[in-house]
Amino acid sequence: MPLPRTRGTALRQQLAELRGPDIPAKALDARALAALAANPGCERRAILDGAGVNKAAVASALGSPSAFGQSQFALTRGNAFEAKVKADGGAELLRLVHDKLDRSAEPPADARVPDLTAAGPQGRTARTELELREAAAHPGAWTLLDHPMLALDVAGSPAFLEPDAVVVHPDGSWTVVEIKSFPLLDGSADPAKVGAAARQAAVYVLALEEVAARLGADGAPAPRVRHRVLLVCPRDFSNLPAASAVDIRKQRAVTARQLARLTRIEDIADALPEGTCFSPELPAEELTAAVESVPATYAPECLSACELAFHCRARSRREGAVTALGRPVRAELGGLTTVEDVLAAARGEAGDPDDPAVAALRRAAALRAEALEAACR
Repeated sequence: MPLPRTRGTALRQQLAELRGPDIPAKALDARALAALAANPGCERRAILDGAGVNKAAVASALGSPSAFGQSQFALTRGNAFEAKVKADGGAELLRLVHDKLDRSAEPPADARVPDLTAAGPQGRTARTELELREAAAHPGAWTLLDHPMLALDVAGSPAFLEPDAVVVHPDGSWTVVEIKSFPLLDGSADPAKVGAAARQAAVYVLALEEVAARLGADGAPAPRVRHRVLLVCPRDFSNLPAASAVDIRKQRAVTARQLARLTRIEDIADALPEGTCFSPELPAEELTAAVESVPATYAPECLSACELAFHCRARSRREGAVTALGRPVRAELGGLTTVEDVLAAARGEAGDPDDPAVAALRRAAALRAEALEAACR
């Protein structure tokens, strides 16, 4: 549901003020969006991403620089591999789509590869939707959209997303294509990397489903967005492309549910103190106060997904929050939110004896005491 024009304009101005004067917004891509959906309770990440704040720059200014991201060598290698896959009008890419996902269709020949050039993300989004509408109106042919632009509403703020490719099949259905530089060894790849790619593709599928719903609102049948995406990677240790079909229905359902749980960005922004700004150019004390004015929900998984993870981890440890031990531990401890509360409950100094978590802690403490006493005999 788009914001009213006046409210949307005011929100964009408010978010620009949060970034700082003359600092351009950092685009919210699918990878960041998937990570945000994995931790929907973190208001800090939601507002910083929604405002387009460069979290890596903020982390460095706070003295806790991030330590993850692709190297320049990996980016160059990935771009070269993608160019190889899409060469000759995407002939090899379409062959892989046909082979892995749609063997019953006619083999791709003379596929349409429309030019999606337009001014700004809004223009590119409109051009992408126009070309998808054009492809739906002329079934029976293959169409390859190279780096289309999609829009997805995230907590009341639009996010512009750019998948590697979207293929329109002869039957009018749509497939998301993800091109990665990690290898397929003997037909399989690193499960963690495949999982991250699947979560990223799920974001693109959700955005495409919104486009399909708009096309179907005109009275024509809505195009089908396939829930099996194509993952294209180098084969073994070569630069030859290989592909695998990945079912992302589970990732799509989880991502949709988590995004729906996100607090609306304007609600978080309205609750901030007057004059709050997250500019990396601010003095360290002011920037720290601004960042700490927004609640964070840290978990160890943040270390591989958020540039501010080291800063949030240090704060979480300083406060003794049990979330620093991981979400499973936090879930088991119920209403005990700090390490001090946990230790007090285990010693019998605090906590409700009828609470299952407290009872388990006291039983564990008693067993530990018995073991130590037996060891000292």
